[in-house]
Amino acid sequence: MSYALEDFSLDFFSLQGKVAIVTGGNSGLGQAFATALAKAGASLFIPDLAAANPQTRELIEQQGSRAEFMQIDITQPGAPAQIVAECLERYGRLDILVNNAGICKLNKVLDFGRADWDPMININLTAAFEMSHEAAKVMVANNQGKIINICSLFSFLGGQWSPAYAATKHAVAGLTKAYCDELGQHNIQVNGIAPGYYATNITEATRSNPQTNQRVLDHIPANRWGETQDLMGAMVFLASRASDYVNGHLLVVDGGYLVR
Repeated sequence: MSYALEDFSLDFFSLQGKVAIVTGGNSGLGQAFATALAKAGASLFIPDLAAANPQTRELIEQQGSRAEFMQIDITQPGAPAQIVAECLERYGRLDILVNNAGICKLNKVLDFGRADWDPMININLTAAFEMSHEAAKVMVANNQGKIINICSLFSFLGGQWSPAYAATKHAVAGLTKAYCDELGQHNIQVNGIAPGYYATNITEATRSNPQTNQRVLDHIPANRWGETQDLMGAMVFLASRASDYVNGHLLVVDGGYLVR
């Protein structure tokens, strides 16, 4: 089968008329993901443990998009079903799910017990599974949808001082492939984004220490920390028609970290 150039359009990247749920989209990388989707035309529904962030609302509305928020603990029984139902109540549709909510607790392996393990499993993995399960019901009925899981370099690496984080991110990568394998027949694409090292509040301590900062930079051919805008194109691509034949893929956005 051959295609003429006019068969492709930059409109393939447009998200006009689409509705996206971004869990944990109130701040950090989640806020950047929500803003990117808004820039492409999507309306946003943001469930978060914290109350609506005025800055996030402003960033989305500046793009001419609508933002709706829901304060909820995503790990509580029934919460994912409530989130999807509320999104449908407010917007009447759901096209894109971004499983972004997550935490990372650091501790030596011998000191890392269930008190550290359980919350990370609940938020990073179980919530992503349950949100995907609820969203997939809607998407299968509509014969279209995008699920984007936020993975990590630790979907590939060991994860020193954070066995639970590494375990959950490996598992989310597996969840991505499993859902792709079954939902692809329903025109649903399930992919992951694996960010590298980014200049966020979470990494401030590492970046402010010359030794740890250099240790990270020595692994990055780009020789710089990632900025949130470096992830925006990947998010829009995987959420849009442009990626309709990309499925079960983990898109690494790390400045080349994994090659060293």
